[in-house]
Amino acid sequence: MLTKKLPSLPSFLLLVSRRASHLTRQQYDVIVVGGGHAGTEAAAAAARVGAETLLVTQKIQTIGALSCNPSLGGVGKGQLVKEVDALDGLCGRAGDWAGIHFTILNRRKGPAVWGPRAQLDRQRYREFIQSELLGTPRLTVLESSVEELLVTEPNPEKTGRHRVAGIRLANETHAISASSVVLTTGTFLSGSLFVGQTTSPGGRIGDAPSSAGLSHTLKERLGLRIGRLKTGTPPRIVKDSVDLSLAELHPPDGHPTPFSFLNTHTRCKPEEQLPCYLTYTTPGVERVVRESLHLNCHIQQDTKGPRYCPSIESRVLRFPGRKHQVWLEPEGVTSDLLYPQGLSMTMPPDKQLCLIREIPAMHRAEIHTPGYGVQYDFVCPTQLSPALQVKSTQGLFLAGQINGTTGYEEAAAQGLWAGVNAARWALSMPPVALSRTESYIGVLIDDLVSRGVTEPYRMFTSRAEFRTSLRPDNADLRLTLKGRYSEVGCVSSLRYTEAIRVRDNLQDAMEALETLALSTTTWRKKLPNIHISENKNTMLKISALDAVEYSDVSFEMLASVFPEYLSAYSEFSQRLKIEAVYRPHCDLQKKEIERIQKEENMSLPQDIDYLSLPVSMSQEVRDILNRVRPSTLGAATRLQGITPAAIVHLLNYVRHIGQMERTQGKQTDQKEDSEEELCARNASLPQ
Repeated sequence: MLTKKLPSLPSFLLLVSRRASHLTRQQYDVIVVGGGHAGTEAAAAAARVGAETLLVTQKIQTIGALSCNPSLGGVGKGQLVKEVDALDGLCGRAGDWAGIHFTILNRRKGPAVWGPRAQLDRQRYREFIQSELLGTPRLTVLESSVEELLVTEPNPEKTGRHRVAGIRLANETHAISASSVVLTTGTFLSGSLFVGQTTSPGGRIGDAPSSAGLSHTLKERLGLRIGRLKTGTPPRIVKDSVDLSLAELHPPDGHPTPFSFLNTHTRCKPEEQLPCYLTYTTPGVERVVRESLHLNCHIQQDTKGPRYCPSIESRVLRFPGRKHQVWLEPEGVTSDLLYPQGLSMTMPPDKQLCLIREIPAMHRAEIHTPGYGVQYDFVCPTQLSPALQVKSTQGLFLAGQINGTTGYEEAAAQGLWAGVNAARWALSMPPVALSRTESYIGVLIDDLVSRGVTEPYRMFTSRAEFRTSLRPDNADLRLTLKGRYSEVGCVSSLRYTEAIRVRDNLQDAMEALETLALSTTTWRKKLPNIHISENKNTMLKISALDAVEYSDVSFEMLASVFPEYLSAYSEFSQRLKIEAVYRPHCDLQKKEIERIQKEENMSLPQDIDYLSLPVSMSQEVRDILNRVRPSTLGAATRLQGITPAAIVHLLNYVRHIGQMERTQGKQTDQKEDSEEELCARNASLPQ
């Protein structure tokens, strides 16, 4: 049941701390810096694990704000939302609450690559996130800017050259201590805004950039490698000024599919959903772009931008003469604005107006807010461990665009995992990692820490080797059970109990389907409208599990034929169909997954001196391994420039070291046993 009473924004402002002097404590287990998608997930996850958590954000009104597009999910991204939800994250339930247009992308293809997606009401989404944070035990919110990180000497018993000890706020003399700090600065780390030839400091229009002291700490004090990336956003269009009759109508799905495994329906009823519209660029758009290039300093710079969500200037220059899609998307139920997806631009505002009016549906359009570009610092993510902790700095975790990614979903996934591990570090618990064989979150993190980025990273289903196993429909079975207290600690008992119920029912239903076995002749009588080929061996029977694999056979059909066996599982009909279809593929993948998991589980000692390793390796390979210092053999195999021969030599070396340690351990044990036996004999001698 999707019901929730949300506090008004003024009541939220009253319940958070506006000044550090209002805090009831000056020491926390975890401090999260930034209130975007990564920061909110990190703070909530850390608190769920059991850590006393402080979330510091520049503006409490913008917590949970959708800075760019008013949507959630998509191909690859929808899988991340489902996985975040399976680990009790916020964004999936927020999407179900705020969604106003739900659709499944890629539905013509197999369910493994379906992309759950929703257009969102900006205000509803922000209100839901703020309400969730207020209701989270052990979580405090503070409105302030962070001046610098407190860095001290490391714990000699753990790896790392530095240790983070807390933060110092801007305009405050005293510090706030913490065992862990999670930085989720988004585009605000040394951020600069670009419109035409005008540049100003900031990470989002109307907001200031993060403190220069924070950037200085990362670069100079911690010695981290810092890069520069850019992104942009389109102008917001006044809805009443657009002639939507000249655009293609794209209605939502008739029955909205919730993101969250806890929800059976969305807040927005099917008939209340709003449509989207599709239109296209014209030759006039390309003309305006080319005529205004000399007025556009953002597009002329070499800083890398998002390849898969480029500006209209980049698309025109890269693909001249083409017609490009422009989606007109609603920004909310009561909003009078449209979001023109595909028209991100940084030319002067007057040229932006000229450009959009070259599109027939917007020939009289008015701009409410012009588009702009952002450039910002990011930390090269190969300096992080799979727990998203900076390898050289104990207790410092990074998540979101600071790691070189783009998108709400990628940020939320990183934020949740960084928050979990930051809490575990603070509570003296071992870190946890997700393998790329078990989740898209694992694929995301492994790609970042193993390969790094040269442009803003976006998730696609093609990045996952085992996507037939990592489907949106089974994220709860893959991750919720792992997220229970004994393993990760971020999943509530309510969600865990529900996942157990679903798992047991699916297993019982699959067994019931496999037990029902009939000859092909009998099946044709039971299902006369389905073509089932005659088998030459009349004694051979086909199970209901085999039958449901047929494209024309649904679980509902079988339940109507065998109600006494199958009707109890009707709520899982779609999931059972998908499980049956992918069962052969998943069975084939199991051996490959087991092989990769063995590699993933083979840890590489963090004190290996790769530069003087006594094995045959090129200097280039040694330099790569020494710079990245992969935590597992599996991570080493995915590094660019690492040869198969180098992996074999590294594998043999690690095995040799392990064998030597085991041999020394046995000798030590034997020596201790001999000393104990000698002591026992001496004790038995007469005194």
